[in-house]
Amino acid sequence: MAANRTAELARTTAETDIRVRLDLDGTGRAGIATGIGFLDHMLTALARHSLIDLDIQATGDLHIDFHHTTEDVGIVIGQCLRKALGEKRGIRRYGSAVIPMDEALAEAAIDISGRPFLAWSVPFARDRIGEMDTELFEEFFRALAFNAGITLHVTLKAGTNAHHVAEACFKALARALRMAVEPDPRAGDAVPSTKGVLEA
Repeated sequence: MAANRTAELARTTAETDIRVRLDLDGTGRAGIATGIGFLDHMLTALARHSLIDLDIQATGDLHIDFHHTTEDVGIVIGQCLRKALGEKRGIRRYGSAVIPMDEALAEAAIDISGRPFLAWSVPFARDRIGEMDTELFEEFFRALAFNAGITLHVTLKAGTNAHHVAEACFKALARALRMAVEPDPRAGDAVPSTKGVLEA
């Protein structure tokens, strides 16, 4: 297990400028500023419930819409997760959580496999939460999963309130991620794979 499981990365394009720092062994501290209020709320919940310290500074072409910023934040968080995990020695690898948020119930299941995949089964009853398009949540989760190199399934089991549905999904991701990245005391320094590596 690497002693320092942190990463800091920046990504600048003609559309966005994203800077992310994370610590897998943190306390859930968050410093989030994306320019999208609801996304900041969700990312703060992600940090708090995963116990991953997360600092994000993002500027983007929000005058067009929120798509580029939301997706690019997911990309850089995913890249930081991959970097901080390193060879993935001694981790549990798998994580899952079923999280209620009032009438909403969401499940997330993760395999830190090196094989990126997203299965997203989360219908929303309306197109927007505040000014944020609900279809962007799938884009965020896909960007994170593919850039982190993880298999991620997110399923809505119940729920009609769009705010509750989104929050349950982010908190389920957080708790599943917390479980998957944490050290397994029985595994020692082994890579949790019969192949000896966790890559595609």
